[in-house]
Amino acid sequence: MTSQELREKYLQYFKSKGHAIIPSASLIPDNDPSVLFTTAGMHPLIPYLLGGKHPEGKKLCNVQKCVRTGDIDEVGNTTHHTFFEMLGNWSLGDYFKNEAIEMSFNFLTKELHLPLDRLACSVFEGDNDAPRDNESADIWEKLGVSKDRIAYLPKDDNWWGPAGTTGPCGPDSEMFYWTDDTVLAPKKFDSKDKRWVEIWNDVFMQYNKNKDEKYSPLEQKNVDTGMGLERTLAVLNNLNDNYLTDLFQPIIKKIEEIFIKKYDDTPEVTRAMRIIADHIRSATFILGDEKGIAPSNVDQGYILRRLIRRAIRYGKQLGIKEVFTFKIAEVIIEKYKNVYPELQKNKEFIINQLISEEEKFSKTLGRGLREFEKMKEIKGVDAFNLFQSYGFPLEMIEEEAKKRNLLFGEKEKNEFENEFKKHQELSRTASAGKFKGGLADASVNTTKGHTATHLLLAALRKVLGEHVFQKGSNITPQRIRLDFSHNEKLSSEQISSVENLVNTAIQKNMPITMEEVSLEEAKNIGAMGVFEQKYQNKVKVYTIGDFSKEICGGPHILSTGELKSFKIIQETASSAGVRRIKAVVGK
Repeated sequence: MTSQELREKYLQYFKSKGHAIIPSASLIPDNDPSVLFTTAGMHPLIPYLLGGKHPEGKKLCNVQKCVRTGDIDEVGNTTHHTFFEMLGNWSLGDYFKNEAIEMSFNFLTKELHLPLDRLACSVFEGDNDAPRDNESADIWEKLGVSKDRIAYLPKDDNWWGPAGTTGPCGPDSEMFYWTDDTVLAPKKFDSKDKRWVEIWNDVFMQYNKNKDEKYSPLEQKNVDTGMGLERTLAVLNNLNDNYLTDLFQPIIKKIEEIFIKKYDDTPEVTRAMRIIADHIRSATFILGDEKGIAPSNVDQGYILRRLIRRAIRYGKQLGIKEVFTFKIAEVIIEKYKNVYPELQKNKEFIINQLISEEEKFSKTLGRGLREFEKMKEIKGVDAFNLFQSYGFPLEMIEEEAKKRNLLFGEKEKNEFENEFKKHQELSRTASAGKFKGGLADASVNTTKGHTATHLLLAALRKVLGEHVFQKGSNITPQRIRLDFSHNEKLSSEQISSVENLVNTAIQKNMPITMEEVSLEEAKNIGAMGVFEQKYQNKVKVYTIGDFSKEICGGPHILSTGELKSFKIIQETASSAGVRRIKAVVGK
């Protein structure tokens, strides 16, 4: 079975069971500042899991793009990935345990034809927060799973959520498949035997974890299920290595071609190729996301940089000297473009960012290693300086310290983490003002500048492409300043084109209208927004003729003619992958 056949089979099965198919959300969560990436299919659905009404109804399914980097060091084995696709179905206050488990069981045994004698499951054993889940165990037994194949496990194993620090959560029931073809599956299920591979997880969201760490029952009981595409695809094709599936084989073949080595040459080569394939796949999807993330030293940009640079380091271990990451990304875009068209749409941005980051890292790598050679000891603050000045991720610092017999233990790592947290806090504090509209005051001239900023952003997207997103703004009565995602200096022709578009919109004296709608409706009508912000359920959408549509708190003028004229006075770099424009409007 191919990956596309599995995606389609899953979606069509749940569609036949009354579920609406919804698209994958962005990798960058809209409504949860406590996490950097969408880590599960339920993430974009949190408002509805808490009782909000979803426009598509109470029964939903999709294939969701996800990124998890908590176990990045485990990437390189057969099953761990930082980017993965999650097949999911949800009940928002509709069916619960009985129907959910029965549908999961039938899909596995009747649609995918997995034999019952190779299946096992686990349920929550209970603790002070919630009781033992005998109900799920009874349902599995009625469907034909023997008691010996049903394990009661603690919260660490059979409890899901919340995705952040608070939110919906509950006990889960996991499904496992016996992967060893050389021996029959044991009669008794042992969750510690690695030959039992988890393929699906049904989460029964009965609780909400509150800020006080206590759990309260949800008024609306929900079901959230997740099946990893990569792992299930390997099982269906009798493969014990996810990298041998059609999802990875074109990528691995390209890596073999670049490095003139075979995937199975040595265990070290295999591991390095897996890490390169996984990390560049993740980086390609993060760069290709609609939010326009670029490598940086904070938040999502830091994770992105870490993935790219870790892939580069393993490439250098395999002997590569030339820039190579973009070549692998081209294969990834080609493989996934029909499922995720945003990759093709943002291809130029993806390729340019990878080349830029690789060239940048290659230049600083040598200088950083020479700095390392001078060190007789390495403290946490020294490690942070290597990170900040030369882009060395923490695990690279650990490896280099070990090579040189320099002590770098828990104390030094904690010092590094403290320095890193200070750096992040400073960055967040500095950016807080930028993302609250950036208005210095509510004067007439500042309001005009605010409207001009909307026109400028729309014009930049028309001239440069849809990878352009607002990354910050500051508007005073004297001038406007807009930071936006773009990798290159604008040419004089591009600046002129942007100015002309804005001035044409001004001359047309376009009306500016405002309507209050739900956040979901705002997205559906194509309204732009800084979705890193946590919006309310109801948002204001300002529309400027047929030129611009943005979620915004205001204020704005009544029509574009009030601006009289627009002129760009400066275009510079703001940070990696972010440009800055300063402009003025006619008084």
